[in-house]
Amino acid sequence: MTKEAKKPFRQSVAEWRQFVYNPDSGEFLGRTAKSWGLILLFYLVFYGFLAALFTFTMWVMLQTLSSDIPKYRDRISSPGLMISPKPDTALEFYFNKSDANSYAQYISTLKKFLESYDDSKQSENVNCTPGKVFDQNDVADKKACRFNLSELGQCSGKEDKTFGYSKGTPCVLVKMNRIIGLKPEGEPYIQCTSKEQGMVEINYFPPGGSIDLMYFPYYGKSLHAHYLQPLVAVQLAINSNSTNEEIAIECKILGSPNLKNEDDRDKFLGRIAFKVQMTE
Repeated sequence: MTKEAKKPFRQSVAEWRQFVYNPDSGEFLGRTAKSWGLILLFYLVFYGFLAALFTFTMWVMLQTLSSDIPKYRDRISSPGLMISPKPDTALEFYFNKSDANSYAQYISTLKKFLESYDDSKQSENVNCTPGKVFDQNDVADKKACRFNLSELGQCSGKEDKTFGYSKGTPCVLVKMNRIIGLKPEGEPYIQCTSKEQGMVEINYFPPGGSIDLMYFPYYGKSLHAHYLQPLVAVQLAINSNSTNEEIAIECKILGSPNLKNEDDRDKFLGRIAFKVQMTE
């Protein structure tokens, strides 16, 4: 077998140049201008069709959606509970009632949280009828009910600027998460209990921890722009003999059959637990 003769460098370069552009046939990279034109036309039509199909599909899908209300809202049917102030690390409050710096962050968080509930920020909110669901299904311009800070009593920050922390009676605000269209049944209220008996006395503002039905239903951020969730203030009067002791508190929604508070898969569904420890 004879070894194939290697082409001279000049011949290889000449063949490459002829492949790039052949002046005799007018071919560029092995194809004529007509061939390149047909290929480009094919891909232009092909990808244009795909783009049009994708655009049409997205348009059809968007026609089924509302810009105001999510289409599917069955994942969470019952609201969870949240508290304010919320400690940075965990739901554990540690403070010294004689040391203002130990609870300064709690006070700052509460003041900032209640800013949106100030009367000056509720100029567009209306006074609603207590004890009655505020249905506005047939109204385009949804009105939000006014929440008066006076409902929070000693935890409003008006009379006591420290929200009770300097007196050993710290306040914690409890609120329900928003769920569009939710209408509680019965007379919902918040009830908190301590696992340790006799260590703390719990007071509620409004009295009984009631959540008025007039704040429901919620119609979504777009339609209900000025909506404010109702609040329940829980004031913990810690027994003087219980200082330096960790007190576990659990709050639940009660009084409404369609609001759940027991679910092992979601510890925040209709309830919330936190701990408080006060020193002197």
